[in-house]
Amino acid sequence: MKNCLECDEKIVGREDKKFCSDGCRNAYNNKMNKDNTNLMRNINNKLRKNYRILCELNVEGKAKTSRTKLMAKGFDFEFFTSIYNTKTGNTYYFLYDQGYRVLEDDYFMLVKKDA
Repeated sequence: MKNCLECDEKIVGREDKKFCSDGCRNAYNNKMNKDNTNLMRNINNKLRKNYRILCELNVEGKAKTSRTKLMAKGFDFEFFTSIYNTKTGNTYYFLYDQGYRVLEDDYFMLVKKDA
């Protein structure tokens, strides 16, 4: 007889079962997959917020916006997922497939990577 990994009750059923119920399976997986620290959770929330803002302002796949507009929506320039430097010397900051490049006079070019 095997015992449930979550509640330690005896398991009835298939030989390869690890949990006694869906509730125990969900509780166990939630514990295993939760962010270990508030730091990770806060960073992920900031990345998601920045991504949503870029998606909202860049519906067509290419757009121009101002620093003021980005900051008014709560965009945090310290959080991005990657940097791409072009051969021409331009630097793009990406949040997954949404990116931006600094232009003159506090404006930004918003772009979307093709999948």
